[in-house]
Amino acid sequence: MIRAQTTPDARVRQGDIIREVEYIESVSEDDGVLEMSRISFPFVVVLTQDCDLAQDYAFRTEARLTQDKWLISVLVAPLYNVEHVFSGEHLSDIGIKSQSINKQKTEGRLLVENQNPRYHYLEFPNKIAIVASVIDFKHYFSVPLPYLSDLKKKNFVCTVSELYREDISQRFAAFLSRIGLPAAA
Repeated sequence: MIRAQTTPDARVRQGDIIREVEYIESVSEDDGVLEMSRISFPFVVVLTQDCDLAQDYAFRTEARLTQDKWLISVLVAPLYNVEHVFSGEHLSDIGIKSQSINKQKTEGRLLVENQNPRYHYLEFPNKIAIVASVIDFKHYFSVPLPYLSDLKKKNFVCTVSELYREDISQRFAAFLSRIGLPAAA
């Protein structure tokens, strides 16, 4: 069970969980008409390092000669209902069928114990209205910081405590830095 703070800060923080975050999937133009495809994720967790977010906030709110600490965007990852991940249905709303994971066997146990490098399992205290969830480290994206800051004001859920957010950060970095081996011929 993770620890989380339910009182929002003025700025976006690493480990913030925010509701109803939209991802722009595509934009097209046909004869002057723009068409935009968006995906709305019920919950996302902020992955960007907190030191970068703190510097951005300080440089935006205090008179500074430069804006070199401003961030263009913030990395986030969706939280998926663990039962939907087990059944392979967590992306069914966008037409993607995933491999199921048998929760009764080793692969399910490894996911829940955070021993599978691709996934991070989170279980929330009763006071936070989120079911047991999974971060799939293959599904991260960036959102503009001003958009996320405005959205946090009305859709903030909680902030994962420092110890747990550092664990998420380390596991995300390890997953991204893995070395892919060529397929055997």
